[in-house]
Amino acid sequence: MSMKHRMTSWIAAACMALPLTGMAVTAEPVMIGLIYPTPVADVGWAKQLDLAREAVEEAYGDRVTTRVVENIPEGPDAGRVMNQLVADGAKFVVLGSFGYMNDGLRLAQRSPDVDFIHASGFRQTENLGTFTARSYEGFYLTGMAAGMVTESNTIGIVAAFAIPEVIAEVNSIALAARKENPDVNIRIVWVNTWFDPAREQEAARALISQGADVVFSLHQDTPSVVNVAQAEGVYVVNTGSDMSAHGPDAVLGSVVTDWNSYFVEAVGKSLDGEFTGYDERGGLASGMVSVAAWNDALTEEQMGRIEEVEAALRSGEVHVFAGPLNDQSGTERVAEGEVLPDPEIFGMDWLVEGLSGSLPQ
Repeated sequence: MSMKHRMTSWIAAACMALPLTGMAVTAEPVMIGLIYPTPVADVGWAKQLDLAREAVEEAYGDRVTTRVVENIPEGPDAGRVMNQLVADGAKFVVLGSFGYMNDGLRLAQRSPDVDFIHASGFRQTENLGTFTARSYEGFYLTGMAAGMVTESNTIGIVAAFAIPEVIAEVNSIALAARKENPDVNIRIVWVNTWFDPAREQEAARALISQGADVVFSLHQDTPSVVNVAQAEGVYVVNTGSDMSAHGPDAVLGSVVTDWNSYFVEAVGKSLDGEFTGYDERGGLASGMVSVAAWNDALTEEQMGRIEEVEAALRSGEVHVFAGPLNDQSGTERVAEGEVLPDPEIFGMDWLVEGLSGSLPQ
């Protein structure tokens, strides 16, 4: 071949290569799958998770695409859904309920190229992290408020499942309310569901009929208990979102969780290939937990005391589960001068002294 022909062939080959080497190749967006235990409404647990999903989309734009599967009960259905998400190409999966843990753990072990984060869980692997809010700190503040405003000296709690996270919140409420008002009596109804508005409203009415003039709604994903409190003229403290629009007179305060920063950080690490499963537990200090919509019925002096304790909780000067602390039987659980360590808080399976009733099996 002549020099001229060789040069012409080289130029043609180079031109053919230009689209591959001289132009940016657009990567396919990374699919993020999310499974929620309840429907996404305007407020509640699933809503807060979905707000974090929106924060991820805003942060990473066309680098990601999200797929939500909502209202999936814990059990075989959840296992099938999360497996299908991975089969469809999800590379990051959010498991939005405590009861998804075992299926999620098995799937993570079978799918080392997929990263997972799991709500309220306690088991991590290289590619599966867990996240839990220290909501008990917010409930300590609202427990103080409940002890301040109750006139009947009866506080009711509508509680979802007796998992450690919820038990810690119940205990926190009791400790704070009884510190403000040693005469207070606290009644609990365990509804054993994350989402059953009719049962939740029935439980709230039962507590009110027993004299409760402050009711706590622990992990009801709708304003079901808030609506009852508004109708019955009692105070209510709810979980997850600011629900004061549904109970403008009734809401004493809303304990709000904000997952946005954590989701954005976890997804960013996954996109950069730097994700490692770890346990995230944020509270008042990190902004993951806050109390919104404090009721105007609280006096300036009362709010001053609440804000003083909030500042001390943020700084670490005060700890909700500081000793001396006994359980229902009178057995010492935390000695004076000590605090309950994290593994025991997030594994809590006992009620504090002064609470009546028992934990469901």
